[in-house]
Amino acid sequence: MYNKKYIKGKVLIRIGLFLLCSGMLNACTRDVPPGKKVFYYNETSGISSLDPAYAKSQSIMWAIHQLYNTLLEVDSNLVIHPSLAKSWEINEDHTIYTFHLRTDVYFNDDAVFPGGKGRKLVAKDIVFSFQRIIDPKTASSGAWIFNDRIAKNGFIALNDSTFQLKLIRPFQPILGILSMQYCSIVAPESVLKYGADFRSHPCGTGPFRLQYWQEGQVMIFEKNDHYWEKDSLGKRLPYLDAVKISFFDNKATEFLEFRQGRLSFMNDIDPSFKDEILTRNGELREQWRGRIILQKHPYLNTEYFGILVDTTNPLVKNSPLKIKAVRQAINYAINKPQLMMYLRNSIGYPAERGMVPYGLPSGNAEHVKGYTYNPDKARALLKSAGIDFKNVPEIKLLTISTYADIASFAAHAIEQIGLKVQVEVIQKSLLLQQTAQQQALFFRASWIADYPDAENYMAQYYSKNPSPPNYTRYRNPLFDALYEKALIETNDSIRYTLYRQMDQMVIDDAPVVPIFYDEVIHLVQPNITGFYPTSMNMLELRTVDIKLEEK
Repeated sequence: MYNKKYIKGKVLIRIGLFLLCSGMLNACTRDVPPGKKVFYYNETSGISSLDPAYAKSQSIMWAIHQLYNTLLEVDSNLVIHPSLAKSWEINEDHTIYTFHLRTDVYFNDDAVFPGGKGRKLVAKDIVFSFQRIIDPKTASSGAWIFNDRIAKNGFIALNDSTFQLKLIRPFQPILGILSMQYCSIVAPESVLKYGADFRSHPCGTGPFRLQYWQEGQVMIFEKNDHYWEKDSLGKRLPYLDAVKISFFDNKATEFLEFRQGRLSFMNDIDPSFKDEILTRNGELREQWRGRIILQKHPYLNTEYFGILVDTTNPLVKNSPLKIKAVRQAINYAINKPQLMMYLRNSIGYPAERGMVPYGLPSGNAEHVKGYTYNPDKARALLKSAGIDFKNVPEIKLLTISTYADIASFAAHAIEQIGLKVQVEVIQKSLLLQQTAQQQALFFRASWIADYPDAENYMAQYYSKNPSPPNYTRYRNPLFDALYEKALIETNDSIRYTLYRQMDQMVIDDAPVVPIFYDEVIHLVQPNITGFYPTSMNMLELRTVDIKLEEK
């Protein structure tokens, strides 16, 4: 039931949106007229920019993916495919990559071009886009993707249709990095004309173009009629006429909008109403079958508890967590399958392997041996560590409100083996600050892959990396040696073996307590076709179609 205050607030929101749609060039109605195929979704966290240089959050990445293209892209099975680059070659020592560009790609029509007609994409646009990422003046949050990897003057336009990238040393994940939204290709004319306002004046080669944006209220993308991609039958993509994004910041409101058919899909299910939709086994409840479509897909995200292991830190010196056997005992103490069933409705997989989730070609999750529920073994480890259960200091577990139930479940399990745990719920921004500054001893965290390679997960434990990404301050000379070897290894089979060895080493040393490997979950309206989740949880709308109601 919704209270009167909530209903009143919702009515005021709708009145406000109605007034917005009645004015402002009639943006909400005239631009997406009846009979058109419009995909609707909500973004609870908002969208602060449409500039790829700042594509650091999922909400921004989803929007940017509709407006731009990258040289390469990753499919739902994490296989790299051509996009703006139709083919490429790699030299013998894997330091020079030569990309051959498509010659039928045009930037969308925009006032920055003569006559307002979009011009053809050329290799110099690639050079401009990549140099802009590493330019300190841009202050891109993605500058790290090229740091200490690209040779001086390593972005080269050999001619209009050939782009060359030079590395300082081999780095096999570079192709995956080029598929990231940071590497979207922008129109230099638009960047130079609008400067800081480029964030709201995007110009790319993607399937859609920005038609309207009232910040915090509504964003509308319209079909790019000159988009270059076609389907297998030769029909030009996309099939949709428009995409409309709302910005309700409340998941309950979003769910209500979806139930009433005003959203095409929902990403993820809020804990407050997951039991209404899903059984404990993660299936749709009877009353929803046939009314909505449930989609699931393995997601490259590992949820875990991190443990600070830098023994020079005062927090660690006086804590039982400085002892490896204690950290291992905590791993054995938690019944992860039970946690997944009762707190997650079986969304995801118990993390009983390493830190690298299922789905990556290195196969870490299939080969690394992790921790299964074994409280007796946990107690034996604590006994072997000489823990004085009467005087052992209390351990504080920091988390955010969304994961408070999981933290409480884990704390209770740990207490059952004799340790004392206090759960403290704090703001996400404060948790990020404290973990980055080594002020959190035991904390909830997650790692979502930036690109589809296990190296991205192993980078968290390389001692020469700062915090982030090395939040636990893990230091192991043997791990570092293997990591450095893997970075320059060009044989995938050997490199994957190194990744598995490193992952096993981290799990054995236990600076982390992996909890679960996440899963993308979508609720989709039955009239939506061609819409599927991906391992990177990217919003893919190029091949989405809508069955319109017959009149």
